[in-house]
Amino acid sequence: MSRRSKSIKRTVLPDPHYNSIYVSKIITRVMNSGKKTTAESIVYGAMGIIAEQEKGDPVPVLELALKNAIPLLEVKPRRVGGATYQVPIEVKQDRGFALAVRWILKAAKSRSGKSMAEKLAAELIDASKKQGATIKKREDTHKMAEANRAFVHYRW
Repeated sequence: MSRRSKSIKRTVLPDPHYNSIYVSKIITRVMNSGKKTTAESIVYGAMGIIAEQEKGDPVPVLELALKNAIPLLEVKPRRVGGATYQVPIEVKQDRGFALAVRWILKAAKSRSGKSMAEKLAAELIDASKKQGATIKKREDTHKMAEANRAFVHYRW
């Protein structure tokens, strides 16, 4: 049990362009060394590419991609009697969203392409169609949790 006080959840303001909390959170995650305008240009460029390719509003594509990428289960190491077991646990909503965004950005960075905006747009479109490296990472996480289902009784 932690002796520290509970951390206060900050409310995130929606971004001014799409009026979406998800877009503002992704801008914050893309941001590097405090360069918010660069991060905004990357994310808004990716949203523009998505709107062009999908011929419509890009926010539902983003929301669907995030929904498809959020894991339901993950494994957490627990040390019991000198042995370490990978115990499957359910993922809370906030952590699931953070993992999904992290995986999407990592997969987008590792893609081959011209600009980060194009790579991010391609990864979001793939994730919304249940394809790509992000969905593979989610499936691998679920397989690991399923394989270690025998140790679920060590959960506490």
